[in-house]
Amino acid sequence: MFRLWAKIFKDNRLIRDTVICDDSDDTRTHKIFHALDEVTHGFDLSAPIWLDATIQEFRRHNRVRFTQDNFIEGIDFDYLEIQIIEE
Repeated sequence: MFRLWAKIFKDNRLIRDTVICDDSDDTRTHKIFHALDEVTHGFDLSAPIWLDATIQEFRRHNRVRFTQDNFIEGIDFDYLEIQIIEE
């Protein structure tokens, strides 16, 4: 089972979080993008942009933080963090 944990932080405090589970036979990449779509829809956010540094951090740690630089629209929090907690 694939599980992705998404958390929104503001002033070093957890404001909101959710876990997305996916049992499909899709590739890991498709599961990540599908889960991120569910997260952004559930949190009413625009889809973040994957910058080169973001991709590298995610490959190394299975965790990444999306800050204001990753969003076209303004955000009212410090960052959105996603982390794979189970594959």
